[in-house]
Amino acid sequence: QVQLVESGGGLAQAGGSLRLSCAASGDTMCITVMGWYRQAPGKERELVASSIGIGITNYTDSVKGRFTISRDNAKNTLDLQMNSLKSEDTAVYYCNAICQGYSGYVLYWGQGTQVTVSS
Repeated sequence: QVQLVESGGGLAQAGGSLRLSCAASGDTMCITVMGWYRQAPGKERELVASSIGIGITNYTDSVKGRFTISRDNAKNTLDLQMNSLKSEDTAVYYCNAICQGYSGYVLYWGQGTQVTVSS
């Protein structure tokens, strides 16, 4: 079992910045990929950014150049630095971890943290 706890959400003005953090605990040795997803009201949950391995990251097009994902395997943390925020970034942000076990992969989710960007 892996537990994920997000922090750092809140209210920001358009053009501002926020930093999200995710702390993983439990059986963290099984974690392969970690990422941040978001879900806006009335929309499906979408991948924002992921950390696949050391130095290997992936971003959705709408956040490229504005958001930076960083992972510290020693501390079992995953951060998302969000700059130049836009109103369309408003959503609940979820931390995700993919754990590889003997029988396959298991997905874990945090409880989510609200990010609201005012224009």
